[in-house]
Amino acid sequence: MNTGLARLIREQRTRVLAGLLLIILVSAPAFYAQALSRVAPERVGLSSERLKRLSAVLQGYVKDGKLPGGVVLVARRGHVAYLEAFGQRDREADSPMREDAIFRIASQTKALVSVGVMILQEEGRLFISDPVGKYLPEFRETTVAVSKEGGGYEVVKAKRAITIRDLLTHTAGIGYGGGVARDRWEAAGITGWYFANRDEPIAATISRLAALPFDAQPGERWVYGYSTDILGALIERVSGETLDSFLRSRILEPLGMKDTHFYLPESKADRLAVVYSARPSGGLERAPDPGGMVGQGAYMNGPRKSYSGGAGLLSTAIDYARFLQMLLNGGELNGRRIISRKSVELMTVDHLGDKTFRPGEGFGLGFYVVKDLGARGVPGSVGEFGWGGAYHSAYWVDPKEQLVVVYFTQLIPAGDVDDHGKLRALVYQAIVE
Repeated sequence: MNTGLARLIREQRTRVLAGLLLIILVSAPAFYAQALSRVAPERVGLSSERLKRLSAVLQGYVKDGKLPGGVVLVARRGHVAYLEAFGQRDREADSPMREDAIFRIASQTKALVSVGVMILQEEGRLFISDPVGKYLPEFRETTVAVSKEGGGYEVVKAKRAITIRDLLTHTAGIGYGGGVARDRWEAAGITGWYFANRDEPIAATISRLAALPFDAQPGERWVYGYSTDILGALIERVSGETLDSFLRSRILEPLGMKDTHFYLPESKADRLAVVYSARPSGGLERAPDPGGMVGQGAYMNGPRKSYSGGAGLLSTAIDYARFLQMLLNGGELNGRRIISRKSVELMTVDHLGDKTFRPGEGFGLGFYVVKDLGARGVPGSVGEFGWGGAYHSAYWVDPKEQLVVVYFTQLIPAGDVDDHGKLRALVYQAIVE
């Protein structure tokens, strides 16, 4: 090869490499923005100085013995502007809380399972107006317990079939076993929302549940209960996979939610936050271990058989923020589309109509939605959606402000601590543009 040709090849190679480097450098900001990169609050219209108020209040709750610790994440315009761990993960071991601490998120599981149902609708494998009995035959005919004058109750047939949308909106009339027919629910061994210690698949539990009398007629009122656990069993039946496998392949892995599990890998045990309870006389005490529903639970050493769609997952603040950012983005994150923009729109509008719920709020397909800011009476925006979990966690998404907030702590019962209201006020006061 002559000298001139060799030089030409080297020059061409240099230009190609330089071009590739330029493409990487130009595209990097957009890529990392989608991945919820951390930025200074001012870059996304928040005030660092004002966010210090939130930090001070959270530390005050720890100092006053009202909270053990927790993690708060605030993301705006696709970036994490505030991520703070406060207090302790384990007070007795003097182990500080970590940003990557893993929490029992309880009913925050419901949002992921609701998205799972929408995935199946988009694949043409079900339609949310379908009767549940089309896929789970034990729900073809259901019953309702009706109180009688003078005491007791009678069991009557349901006036119509329960639909998948009834389950998504909690209008199926199915509670948590505490209604007038609680004696039958207790006899069947189905009470409370905790499933991690059950030595049977979720489908077996739900099959027994279908034979019990429910709390209200389908579609008549909002009743919070096992509806999303039933949806989990329905996803298993329609997909042919366990709920764990389905969520992992369709939502968790595509979104990079590597620390979200139904049962915790042993290698992550030292990141699991301890559960505490508020004493009636004041202060906190460590919940029993394992202690059943209120205690530390069977997430490490349980049977690992029951995947509760209503309350079973564990997660981190950043993992859950990825899921919420996907919804805020209209169903996509980091170039991975989970559901369509139109499905997100359907999920985040009110489906209750004139049914009684909470002032200023309706309920969509898996979470509350804000309809009237004045009637609600707390900072936020019309169109905001969110929910919480039994261990005192909470989240919300405010599309108008391009805001995602995740708040994880482990406190049950929580007593009269007012941290949720303070959190909301202090996040919104930090918005300066």
